[in-house]
Amino acid sequence: MNISDKISDISFSDTRLFIGGEWEEGTGADITSIFPADGSINCVLKGASVADGERAIKRAKAAQSDPAWRNLLPHQRARYLYAIADGIEKNADRISKIQTLDTGKTLTETRALALSAAATFRYFGAVLETSDDELTAQRGEYLTYSLHEPLGLVAAITPWNSPIASDAQKVAPALAAGNAVLLKPASWTPLVSLELARIIEASGLPKGLFSVLPGAGREIGNLLVEHPDIAKVSFTGGTSTGRALAVKAAQKLMPVSLELGGKSPTIVFEDADIDLSIAGLLFGIFSSTGQSCIAGSRLFVQKSIYKEFVEKLVTATNKLVVGHPFDPATQVSTLVHPDHRQSVADYVEMARADGGLILCGGEAPTGDIYDKGAFYLPTIIAGVTNDARICREEVFGPVLVVMPFEDEADVIAMGNDNEYGLACGLWSPDFAKCWRVARAINSGTVWINTYKQFSISTPFGGEKDSGMGREKGRNGIKAYMAQKSIYQDISGKLHPWAKVHNS
Repeated sequence: MNISDKISDISFSDTRLFIGGEWEEGTGADITSIFPADGSINCVLKGASVADGERAIKRAKAAQSDPAWRNLLPHQRARYLYAIADGIEKNADRISKIQTLDTGKTLTETRALALSAAATFRYFGAVLETSDDELTAQRGEYLTYSLHEPLGLVAAITPWNSPIASDAQKVAPALAAGNAVLLKPASWTPLVSLELARIIEASGLPKGLFSVLPGAGREIGNLLVEHPDIAKVSFTGGTSTGRALAVKAAQKLMPVSLELGGKSPTIVFEDADIDLSIAGLLFGIFSSTGQSCIAGSRLFVQKSIYKEFVEKLVTATNKLVVGHPFDPATQVSTLVHPDHRQSVADYVEMARADGGLILCGGEAPTGDIYDKGAFYLPTIIAGVTNDARICREEVFGPVLVVMPFEDEADVIAMGNDNEYGLACGLWSPDFAKCWRVARAINSGTVWINTYKQFSISTPFGGEKDSGMGREKGRNGIKAYMAQKSIYQDISGKLHPWAKVHNS
C-alpha cells in the first residue's frame, strides 16, 4: 500500500476560515490537525476568535434579511441545495481523503459519509419543493392558514466523529428553511467543514449565508449560544456540554436541538439467528472504531445461549482487521486522537478495577504501524453488572460490555436502567416479541435484526440524557422555522362589539 499515492492530490496550504462568505485568516488560537494513524501534522491553522464570530454574525444577519434571499420561492432556494449536493458528489474522493486524514476513519467509511451528505442536501431540496403550508378548518367568516418562516440565524455545532454527515444534517435543512448558518466544527476535525464551505461557495449561495468557525467552545461556542441575533442552536456532542448549552439557551428563550450521548443496549434473545446477530453486533459497536453516539455498547444475551454466543462473538471479534485507514481491508481503524485513546484505555482499566473480565482486546496493539498511531484493539468485557461505571458512561471507543438476562421483563428493566436513551438493537425472529420490547425500551431509535442503519427520511434523536428534538425527515426543515397563523376576514362586516359602542 503506497500511502503517498493515496493523498498526493491533497494540500492544506490554504488555512483560511470562511467568515461570512469571505476567506480570511482566523485571529484565534492555533488549531493543529493531526493524522491519527501516524501522528503526523496535516496543518496548523488559526481558529476563529470572538471578533471573527461577531463579524460572521453581522454578515449573516445582513444576508439573511436581504429580500434577494428571504423572498426566494421554495423551488428557487432548492436549486442551491441541489448544486451543493452535486458539488459534494463530484468531490467525494477528495472529501473522503481529507476526512480520513483529519479523523482516522477508513476511506471506505468517509466516502460513504460524503455521499450521505450529498444525499442529505438533495433530500432537503426535494422536501423544500414539495412542502406545503396549510389552510386550516374555517370556523367563522374568515380564512385561517398556517405558514412557516425562517428563524433567521442558526448556529450548528458539530462533533468530530462524522463531520461531513453531521454538518449536512444541520446545514441542509437550515438553509432550506431560509436561514443563514454559522457552523462550528470540532477543533480536532475542522478540515472537511472548510472543504464543504468551498463547495457551498461554488454553488453560488449568496455571500454571508454560511460561515465555518472552528474554535474553542468556551469562546466561539459561547458566543453563538449567547448572541442575541442567533435564533436557534443545533448541537451534537457530549451530554454535559449539551446540558450547559440548554441552560444558556433557556435564559434567552431560544429553541435548541440536542443530539447527545448514548449507552445503547443490544439484546439477543435465545431464538435469534446467531450468525446474523454477531455480524450486526460487530458492526454496531466496532465500526467507526466505536466512535459513534449510537454504538451498541451494552450487550444483553439470554442466559440459555449466553456461553455459546459469547464464545462465538469473541472469536469473531479477534478476527477483525485492525489496520491503516487507507487499507481497504481495514475494519477497525485508529481512534481520532492520542488523548482520546487514553480516555478509552482509562475506561477499560476502570472496568478491570471493578472486577471486569477482559475477554479480548483491552490494550493498544504494538509493532509496525501501531506504534505511531492512536490504535486500540476491539474489546469485550464481561463479569460486571449493569450498575458498573463501564455500563453507565459513554466510552466512545471499541469497547463492548456483555451481560446475561433471564427473560423479556428482565432485559427491558436493564435496558431502560440508564441515563441515556438514544438507540437499541433487538435480535429475534419473533415479530410480536420484538414489537413489545421496541415499544417498551426508552430510546429514539430501535433496530430489529439489524443495527446502525440510517435513512435521511426517518427522524432521529434521543430521549433522557441523549437529547431533545429530532433531525432528518420531512419535518427536519420545520425544526428551523417559526410557525405563523394568519386570519383574514371574508365578511366585510363591522365587528359586532364595535357596533354596540358606536350606537
